[in-house]
Amino acid sequence: MTAALFSSSPLAEPPERVLGRLVEDSGTAALTLDHLVGEGLDALPLPGHGSTLLRWQWLAAVAGHDLNLAKLYEGHTDALAILDELRGPPRPEGSLWGTWCAEPPSARLRFEQAPGGQLRLHGPKAWCSGARQLTHALVSGWYDDGQPGLAAVEMHAPGVTIGSQHWHAVGMGPTDTAQVDFDGVLATPVGAPGDYVNRPGFWHGGAGIAACWWGAAATVAARMRKHLRQGRPNAHQQAHLGAAEALLCACAALLRESASWIDTHPNDDAQATALRARLAVEHAASTVMQHAGRALGAGPLCTDARLARLMADLPVFMRQSHAERDEAGLGMLALLADDGTPAAFGGWCAL
Repeated sequence: MTAALFSSSPLAEPPERVLGRLVEDSGTAALTLDHLVGEGLDALPLPGHGSTLLRWQWLAAVAGHDLNLAKLYEGHTDALAILDELRGPPRPEGSLWGTWCAEPPSARLRFEQAPGGQLRLHGPKAWCSGARQLTHALVSGWYDDGQPGLAAVEMHAPGVTIGSQHWHAVGMGPTDTAQVDFDGVLATPVGAPGDYVNRPGFWHGGAGIAACWWGAAATVAARMRKHLRQGRPNAHQQAHLGAAEALLCACAALLRESASWIDTHPNDDAQATALRARLAVEHAASTVMQHAGRALGAGPLCTDARLARLMADLPVFMRQSHAERDEAGLGMLALLADDGTPAAFGGWCAL
């Protein structure tokens, strides 16, 4: 699916312009997922269909506007992509979806086979962002034979209980992330056992998270630039801004190359591509925040609400990374890569 197919859609406009217009029309800077869905801004091009970069540009723009909104927007649009890829149930009009697939050992959701090809869900599900705001969710869980699975569930179904005691976050606090308990809740299987993690789109979605991190870090750097331009920045402040700009531009190039590779190899294993993008952007975003703090001092961190919010939210959001575990995973893939594989994204890095 090419970008030309979106030429008549608001998705074809610069995202920042569309978001600015929505803020102006709604009379509030606190846009919600309802606002974006109501404007059709969740109809993003599917990853691996020719316009992955456009998808990521929207994720980045929403993240730069509000990371808490981006957390819900990314989960909703990821759910729609998964439903398409695995031929899941049709989406009810106006529904708001989450993708809840974290698997901590303390919260294991059990899938029980039910009549009519349905499932019954039993147990807790952790890290459910937007649990009180969403109408539906895709949840990962485990069949009795030990195989992993995925199910679509309605949040207002009998047996769903949303907890309130587990979320004390400052950064990303407005996502209202909760533990959800399921007591025999009826759900619809999405794909066969194992399909969720084995499908090509699993790593396409993982790479899209890096676009969110990049968008937030780019806005941190933009706020740093705005504040420095209002004064007379010294050489040290200029160096901090220059270092941030170099990091962000390098990662933007990597994200563009990664999106292009996914579009030209939609059915190939994108694990290395996703891990590379995530690790590079995580490092860059962490460093950009350090540069912003050192260049600006405490003042803007306390008086610029948007900057303060991003500086609190982004470190929490980036902990979706598995840090050294992901670095080790990428290193393992590098050791296994065929030296004859052309270009950077199929094997060992090259120019």
